[in-house]
Amino acid sequence: MQKDLHENICETKVFEYVYNTYAKDVHDFLYYKYGAQINPNDKTQDAFVKLWDNCKKVTLSKARSFLFTVANNMVLNDIKHQKVVLKHQSIKPRSQTHETPEFIMEHDEYLKRYEAVLASLSDEQRVAFLMNKVEGKTHSEIAAYLGVTKKVVEYRIYSAFKILKQELEHFKIK
Repeated sequence: MQKDLHENICETKVFEYVYNTYAKDVHDFLYYKYGAQINPNDKTQDAFVKLWDNCKKVTLSKARSFLFTVANNMVLNDIKHQKVVLKHQSIKPRSQTHETPEFIMEHDEYLKRYEAVLASLSDEQRVAFLMNKVEGKTHSEIAAYLGVTKKVVEYRIYSAFKILKQELEHFKIK
């Protein structure tokens, strides 16, 4: 099979010959140079896929060089990508905020008071209120879910809202 320029790598028999001749060499080259963590089997297969995609441009005499170069470049690209990933993983997100410590403290206190008032509501009020304001369900959906009338749901939500307004100053809900 030494008719280099006359043999077309796109032919199945010729490509099969190239694969059988060079696959183990490419695999071993990658394994010895970079180790097993880069998946030399996958990179070898990818190199042959690339050869198949470019079979009209590569002659039989250049196939070996093409395979080794492509496989090596694929590994180097993966290594570069891993370096970028590691760099971004090592960058810690800023834990600073623009809120003042007083604001953060007030927010935490308000949240605790809000949770305490929610806990003091009756179960019916709390369920209806949270389904409406947190989950965004309509009064009709809540009524169907709870098995009560729409008017009962409205009463529960508005009575819960009234208690929250009384217990928490400046309490507003959209």
